[in-house]
Parts: sequence; C-alpha cells; structure tokens
Amino acid sequence: LWEDIKKNLSKKYSTFSFRIEGDLKIIAEKRELLQLDEAEEMNGEKDICLITGNRDITVDTTSATMIPGSQATAKLVAFQVNSGYDSYGKKKCGNAPISKKAEFAYTTSLNAMLQKGSHNKFSVGNRTFVFWASSNSEAAEQIEGSLFDLLGYIEEEVDDPNAKIEQVRKVFTAIYSGSLKTSLEDRFYILGLAPNSARIAVVYWSECSLKEFAGKILCHFEDMKIKDTRIDKKPYMGIKSMLAAVTLNGKQSEATPNLPEAVVKSIFQGTPYPFTLFSACIRRIRAESGNKDAIRIARMAIIKAYLNRINDNNKKIETMLDKSNTNQGYLCGRLFAVLENLQYAANKQDSIRSGYMNAASSTPSAVYPTILKLSNSHYSKLAKDKKGLAIY
Repeated sequence: LWEDIKKNLSKKYSTFSFRIEGDLKIIAEKRELLQLDEAEEMNGEKDICLITGNRDITVDTTSATMIPGSQATAKLVAFQVNSGYDSYGKKKCGNAPISKKAEFAYTTSLNAMLQKGSHNKFSVGNRTFVFWASSNSEAAEQIEGSLFDLLGYIEEEVDDPNAKIEQVRKVFTAIYSGSLKTSLEDRFYILGLAPNSARIAVVYWSECSLKEFAGKILCHFEDMKIKDTRIDKKPYMGIKSMLAAVTLNGKQSEATPNLPEAVVKSIFQGTPYPFTLFSACIRRIRAESGNKDAIRIARMAIIKAYLNRINDNNKKIETMLDKSNTNQGYLCGRLFAVLENLQYAANKQDSIRSGYMNAASSTPSAVYPTILKLSNSHYSKLAKDKKGLAIY
C-alpha cells in the first residue's frame, strides 16, 4: 500500500505503522520496544509541567489540533525557532514545558470534541466553540446535549431549527430549580478557538457551575420570550433563527462577521445583546417596508430582549400589554395600535400599518403628526355610524 501512503503524505496527516517481516504484531505492539521507551523516560531529562505542576518528561513539540479554517498542522501551543522566542538556550516547548502525559491528554480530548459529528462543539462564523462538563452525571450530559440543540449549528439542514428549543428550556429549568440534581463541584467549560496562521488562537474562555450556566441560559429565554399567536406556538428560538431574522433572505450565514460571536457571548455571560443585532433588526424592518412579514415575531423578540437588557434597572417590557408602563416608546406603540384599530373600524382597512409602521418605529416624530391628523377623519366617520364604538 506504499503508493497510497505516498499520496496521503502530501496532506501531512497520515497515520501508519510498520511490521517486521515474519512478525505477527506491528512495531507499536512489540513489548520490548515499549520497555525501551519506558527506560528512556526514566533516564530522560525532566522539567516542571506548566499544566500539572509536576516534574516529568516534557515534549519537544505538541500535536496538531486542527479547526475549520486552520492549517492541517495548526496547534494550540506552538513555538517558532530563531524568531525571538528562544531564550536562555531553550528551544521550542523548552520555553513552556508540557509533560508528555498532559500533552497527550489535552490534545486527545480536544481532537475528540472537534471531530465531525461531535455534539460538544458549534461553529459561529470562523470561530469554533467546544464545551464540556466536569462530570458525567445525568445533569451534565443533559446540559451538554441541550446546549448543542439550542445553538442549532449542525452539518445537515433541518426544516425547523427550533423544534427542540422547548425541551432545552425544560432541561435548564430543571437544573436551575434543583429538580435535576447537580453538585456544587460540577463545572461547565466553554472554549472559543479561531484560526491564526499556523497556530490556533484562544478567543473565549468561560468557567462556571452548572447551575450558574443554566441561570444565564434561562435569562436568555425569558428576555426573548414573546406572545406567539400562531397555531403551532414556538415562543422560544435558537441562535440560528435570531440571525436569520436580521439578515437578507433569512440566511444566517450572511450575518456580519462579528455578530454571531457577539450574540453567543452575550447569552453565555448574561450581558446586553450587541447593538449591531438591534440595529440590523431595525434595518431589515425598514428595508422590507410594505412587506407583511417585516414585523415578524422573531424581530419583535429581539427588540424586546435588547431593550430589556440595556434597561436592566428600569421597568422591563412584558410579553403582554402593560398599562402601567410609561416609557415614551411603549406609549407610542400603544397609540399606534389605537389609530390602526380606529381606521379599520371606520374603513375596514389598515393602510396605516402597511404605510407608516416601519417609519414610525425609526422616526416617530416625523410620522405621528401625519397619522394623528388622518385619525380625525376616521373618527368623524365612525362617530356617524357607530357612536358608542367611537367613544370607546
């Protein structure tokens, strides 16, 4: 099979072994060679591993941990030679010692989570995030699976990326409420990686307890919750649907480069959603002026969630009508609904919504004088035909 091996050698990731003619085992299985390796380690030069803190045999270079967009030989920890990184006569990983055992452990774990079909990763733009829990308890397994379902980033396309979102919410609720037992020592980790020349850059790191992480996800659900009037009610949505709501033709792949990553980080950290998400939502509403789908449930949920998080200390927007809310924007929205209902009661049409809704949302001071003036004629007509309704 040497010809096949030579073809794969050009790709720099071939793995193969040898067998001495007459032997039944490959070289790597021969016991005497393993004993030689152990003897070499016993007599080899040891150093303090920066990961474990123990004195042990260290590696010269680390194994490749390739992510989408990176080179096949990209590594999480790598050093150049004769480029300013050599110091005190030490080269390569001698400047940052890592023991063989620790290097094997972290590269094997990382590659396992990065492999195709893994449910411990998701991609956002050119960023790759991997996540895992510190234990293998039922709560840990469910939170890992639920986070994957929430983000909705899978290789194959599905008809409804939000199909499992309600079940995801129930899992996080059970963990946060304590009905699904967790230990105080159970931790949840998220690592964000990005391709960077021949290396892999760490762009995000988060560590917290399972319960704390569940609380942040539930906060996202509460902020994004909205009254769904459709027959097949789906008041919650994943990241993919949020991005599709603010992009042209509903393609989340066309979102601005840093937007998906910013949205993900705001959910994980419980911080305000990015202004770019809010402004992109407003732009799509204005751009689709006249389209009946311009004001859609997903966009209203995004606007509500954004405003609620930046006004954390003030009164929040509820999912239903709140008559005690005195916010100017909120009152303008209520007034617009009254004017639209007035027009429909008088003329059996709602051209105010189709003609002025988008402009009223972005430049209310220029629109409200016009629609208030129009409402006078609607009111006069209604007062003739249905005086009681006009008074109401």
